[in-house]
Amino acid sequence: MTTKIISKNLNLWYGEKQALKDISLDIPEKKITALIGPSGCGKSTFIRCLNRMNDLVTKIRIEGQVLYDDIDIYGKDVDVVELRKRIGMVFQKPNPFPMSIYDNIAYGPRIHGLKNVDKVVERSLLDAALWGEVCERLDQPALGLSGGQQQRLCIARTLAMKPDVILFDEPCSALDPISTGKIESLMETLKDNYTQVIVTHNMQQAARISDCTAFFLLGELIEVGKTKRIFEMPTIKSTEDYITGRFG
Repeated sequence: MTTKIISKNLNLWYGEKQALKDISLDIPEKKITALIGPSGCGKSTFIRCLNRMNDLVTKIRIEGQVLYDDIDIYGKDVDVVELRKRIGMVFQKPNPFPMSIYDNIAYGPRIHGLKNVDKVVERSLLDAALWGEVCERLDQPALGLSGGQQQRLCIARTLAMKPDVILFDEPCSALDPISTGKIESLMETLKDNYTQVIVTHNMQQAARISDCTAFFLLGELIEVGKTKRIFEMPTIKSTEDYITGRFG
C-alpha cells in the first residue's frame, strides 16, 4: 500500500497535559483508516494534527513530524489554508452554514476565486449521494435538511474543494442507523478517489468499513494493522480487552 500521510514521533501538549505520546503511524492512500479507543485517548487530537486544526487551540506545543506527500506540514513555509483545502475535515456534529444548500457548496470554491460554480455544486452533491434528494430545492436553507442530509451536505462541501484526504471525526455519532448506513456506503464509494481517516467509537462501524485500524489508549498508539487482523487476532491484550468490551 502507498502511504499518503506519515506521523513520526508525534507529541502534543495542551499546556502541561500531554495528549499525544510519540505517535508514529502511516496512513495508506485511498484506504479507510479507523482510529478507535475510549474517550479522551487522543484520537480526535491526532486527527486534528493531520491538517493543523489544532493550530486554532491556544497553548499547545507539538514535537515530531507529520508528512503529507513527503512534505512536513508543520514546516515554516507551509500554506495552512492550502493544506486544509487538500486535507478536508468533517466533524461530529453537522455544521452547515446558515445559507442555502447551493451556497453551502459554492462557498469554498468562490472564496478561492472560482466564478462559475454550478458544475462544482452538482458534482459535489452527486459524489456525496445527495443530489437526487435536493436538486429541486437548492435555494432552500441547508438547516432545513435532516441530520443525515446535513452531514452529507458537509461532506459535499468538503468534496467541492477537491481534497486528497478526508478526515472524519465521529461523523455518524449523532445520526440514526439509516443515515449512518448512507454515510458508510458513501465512504466506501469515495475510497476509489480519496484517502480517508475516521475516528469512531463504534466497533462494528470500524470493522465494516475500514481497511486499517489503529487503537489509541491514554495518548499512545497501542496497536495498528489491517482491520481483520486487529479485530480477530490482536497481539496486545489491551486491544483485545477494548474490542471485546472489557473496558471503554
